[in-house]
Amino acid sequence: MLKSPVSIKMTTEIDDEGQKDINVIEQKGQLYEKDDTTVLTFSENNEHGERTDSLITIYSDRVSVKRSGAVSMLQKFQNDKVTETSYRHQFGTIQMTTETDEIIYTPPPLDLQEGRLFIRYSTSLNGDKGRRHRLTITVKKEN
Repeated sequence: MLKSPVSIKMTTEIDDEGQKDINVIEQKGQLYEKDDTTVLTFSENNEHGERTDSLITIYSDRVSVKRSGAVSMLQKFQNDKVTETSYRHQFGTIQMTTETDEIIYTPPPLDLQEGRLFIRYSTSLNGDKGRRHRLTITVKKEN
């Protein structure tokens, strides 16, 4: 298994019936690569200083995002599939349904250039009308 320190930039774009929101997180993390599986790990603190650990596992045909700490969830993405999970945070638990439209992953090459994960999907929270999402994660290996 190849392990590399990385710089991560995660951009989440949400379109909720015309109301757009963009959230950008930049962190240091670790990238693990073995055969057709890539794992990305990093931690972040919210505005209250509470920590959330993220583990993103990228397979050839699907992606899973596991978050634990201040926020807890296991969200699964698979093209043209609907998945369900519970999203737990300080205000309670929300049932979330995810429908994935597109997953594109380009691993970072050996010459320290950026790799990229792009996921286009919809979520429905507690059965409400769906919101459109675009998640882009860029990963750059460090020396």
